[in-house]
Amino acid sequence: MSKLVIRAGDFTFDARFEEQLAPKTVAAFRKAMPFESHIIHVRWSGEGVWMPLGDLDFGVGYENHTSYPAPGQIILYPGGISETEILLAYGGVHFASKMGQLAGNHFITLTSGLENLATLGKSVLWKGALPIRFEEV
Repeated sequence: MSKLVIRAGDFTFDARFEEQLAPKTVAAFRKAMPFESHIIHVRWSGEGVWMPLGDLDFGVGYENHTSYPAPGQIILYPGGISETEILLAYGGVHFASKMGQLAGNHFITLTSGLENLATLGKSVLWKGALPIRFEEV
């Protein structure tokens, strides 16, 4: 198994795929790697940053889904009543959109750098979008 590295602005995090719990989501995301986007602060969900992905279709349904990701957990909402998105929780999150509560597939967990999550989230909140890149090394 290779190492997953996530770079967001000046922050770097090691992470692991949740291959046992979300194998289809992990496989679909791996096909898109290295994955690059921008994170912005969530609007309705609490303490998190997200990547709005419009109508991007990863071809997966729900697996290992939650509305309450813990800090350091990354979820993929595969689309449906709201646009496709990826969310990284840095604090308390109740995942939602203007359509109401949503659930996303928990498919990545950060394994290092958790002490920097709140700083990352507050930076995005007050200073704006940051580039993000997911890669296996």
